[in-house]
Amino acid sequence: MTHPDPMWKTTPLDEMTHGQWESLCDGCAKCCLHKIEDEETGEIHFTNLACRLLDLDSCRCTRYADRSRLVPECLTLTPATLTDPYWLPATCAYRLLAQGQDLPWWHPLVSGRAETVETSGNSVRGRVVSETQGEALEHHLVDWIE
Repeated sequence: MTHPDPMWKTTPLDEMTHGQWESLCDGCAKCCLHKIEDEETGEIHFTNLACRLLDLDSCRCTRYADRSRLVPECLTLTPATLTDPYWLPATCAYRLLAQGQDLPWWHPLVSGRAETVETSGNSVRGRVVSETQGEALEHHLVDWIE
């Protein structure tokens, strides 16, 4: 018996339903961290400072529907914003699919379990602080984010 390919392999990003699109988010919260872009090289450096709206325990936005209004620099992902997703973590499902790659084994859509994001070391849970507690971004650079 053959199994049909999963939706992320058969449905282009710009044709996904809202539910399909939202299911791509693995809940790692890496995108909610402040980043520094090297102006000379374009390289993105992640910090351990999370957006003030991020619930550090659940790794979910506390005001998801209003995030772009409350935090103007919060970018709402769309297929159009993924034309060059260099600023997203290398493990982000949206970036991977936009670049023609597959989802990693630990992604909940693949593993069937949300906890594999954390057990694989891909969640920020327990590794970050709120931006309200931090100092200058340069003092919070981390090298554990891919």
